[in-house]
Amino acid sequence: MSRNCSAGMTQRSGISAADPGQRPERAMTMIIKKAGLETVAYRDQDMPLDGLPEIAFLGRSNVGKSSLINCLLGRKKLAFTSSTPGKTRALYFYRVNDAFYFVDLPGYGYARVSKEEQRAWAALIEGYLEHREPLCGAVHIVDCRHRPTADDRLMAGWLRYHRLTTITVASKSDKLSRGALARRLPEIKKELELGAAEQLLPFSARTGEGKERLWGALKDLLKQADMAKGR
Repeated sequence: MSRNCSAGMTQRSGISAADPGQRPERAMTMIIKKAGLETVAYRDQDMPLDGLPEIAFLGRSNVGKSSLINCLLGRKKLAFTSSTPGKTRALYFYRVNDAFYFVDLPGYGYARVSKEEQRAWAALIEGYLEHREPLCGAVHIVDCRHRPTADDRLMAGWLRYHRLTTITVASKSDKLSRGALARRLPEIKKELELGAAEQLLPFSARTGEGKERLWGALKDLLKQADMAKGR
């Protein structure tokens, strides 16, 4: 599966792909000059054709995907947030700095959606993740307050099987004490079978904790995609 795409961004930050925990937080901050909803895709034909790199955001319903995207982009209401799980029923493409896209995928695991609709979502999501040429990687979001669900584990395994570069985020980190979070993160990593080189980053959309570190990982991902295209 080819993932050739350009990051469309400068290299002046000096961030390397080494240990993310040792990099200055300020050096990772992305300046967002422009961000907006480009299109809503219910089928392949609705997706952008400009070839800009894309990063997919996925997780179970109500895990906080839209809040995370809004926090990263410094926008309160760009990505729609809802108290009703399963509200996102298409792929939402957010164009950032005219350089790349954040793609908000429908949440999985919402039992009150009909089986037929679940199958339609699965086909749309799997087709996008497996065959979309501009896709550079994924951000897989799990709730740090709970053990990963069967769907979380299935998605982590699916992403690994298809060799899609993935950043795993433990959302709602502000809901746990620092001690509880420190104990929970290794448990999540073990249950998702994440390797030593696979990242698990705590994040709070409410406080912004973890925002800089996640941006650092995202910039590394885009940079690596740019280097891959140049080879």
